[in-house]
Amino acid sequence: MLRPKVPTNPTPTGHLTPAAVVEPTTVIQQQPMAPAPAPAPARPTVQLTPGTALALVGGGTAVVLVVGAVLVSMLLAVAITGASVAVCAVVLRSLLASEAKRR
Repeated sequence: MLRPKVPTNPTPTGHLTPAAVVEPTTVIQQQPMAPAPAPAPARPTVQLTPGTALALVGGGTAVVLVVGAVLVSMLLAVAITGASVAVCAVVLRSLLASEAKRR
């Protein structure tokens, strides 16, 4: 029902189309056009003064220091949590082992 119908390809008969006739055309020389004027910038360019550059460097340094401090504090929190879980595991193991010896 939903099968596509594939067209059958008849065997080639040997008929060829005649070769197209190429006729020469004339070449028309055009005058060289003057270069188009450069378009005006859509927005004014930003000029950095030494004070502005110094402010950008200071701001970037502050951002890097703040992000670094946050990442280091997160790493420290993970390390402290891991150490405290390990200590809790050792204490529980010790308590369970001493309970087993008493019985």
